[in-house]
Amino acid sequence: MEQPVPVRSRRNRIGRFVLRWTVFYLGMLLVLWFIERRLVFRPSSAAEAWEAPVNTNTRDVEFPSADGTKIHAWWLPGNDPAAGALLLACGNGGNLSHRGKLADDLQRALGVGVLVFDYPGYGKNDGKPNEQSCYAAGDAAFRWLTDEVKIPASRIILMGESLGGGTAVELATRHDHRALVLMYTFTSLPAAAKYHYPWLPTSTLMSTRFDNLSKIARVQRPVFIAHGTADGIIPFSHGEALFAAANSPKQFMWVDGAGHDMAISEAMCVPLAKFLNTNDERGPEAATR
Repeated sequence: MEQPVPVRSRRNRIGRFVLRWTVFYLGMLLVLWFIERRLVFRPSSAAEAWEAPVNTNTRDVEFPSADGTKIHAWWLPGNDPAAGALLLACGNGGNLSHRGKLADDLQRALGVGVLVFDYPGYGKNDGKPNEQSCYAAGDAAFRWLTDEVKIPASRIILMGESLGGGTAVELATRHDHRALVLMYTFTSLPAAAKYHYPWLPTSTLMSTRFDNLSKIARVQRPVFIAHGTADGIIPFSHGEALFAAANSPKQFMWVDGAGHDMAISEAMCVPLAKFLNTNDERGPEAATR
């Protein structure tokens, strides 16, 4: 006849099991905390992966960030300088050369110049990427457009792709601009991480925030948001939430069945051009000239 396991012994076993898993869980959180930036930012250097520009008129330009880091960018001049420019902040992977087709599509569809820049540590840039250095690179790109190309701030379209939406939203709260355009952007980085790791306390663990949802209501210019309904990286609900929090005039364009990819850009160019034309302060006729 089996002897019953003493209650104290059972409690000790449970206690040891809980202790082991608690130590394991806390250790895992500590490791993730240390490697957070490596998980968030996935740069490719120019030596690792570089593509030729799609638009043959693309120019290489450089300008200093606030800390002196040289920021490399591609400038695609528009047909009419008076039409303004679009400033494109890239997502977290690769480098600006992988956005050559996107930049060309935008330049052709909107008739404006396009400046696409890399963050520190990406492409041909030195340094290391983090939230503040992304903002600083965006500020430097904006200043280059206003100071060197002499484009009025009110004629600059701020656009962010995925992670780049965080930089675009931040710039939109700091500078006058023509419109804000977000392509499959998250409400905040911790919220996006929570979707993939629901068992992690991402809201308290992560130092990289890009808190777009708390900032977008401060944007006073037109807002255009594009998102795919089948996005498995940044849930479609994030685009809906950003749109709900944004001020009018605004437009939310969704692409049924599209994921986290450039299929969104192919579908958005014509609707975006129409939205910008409709909400141009100079009037629709001036916007189309």
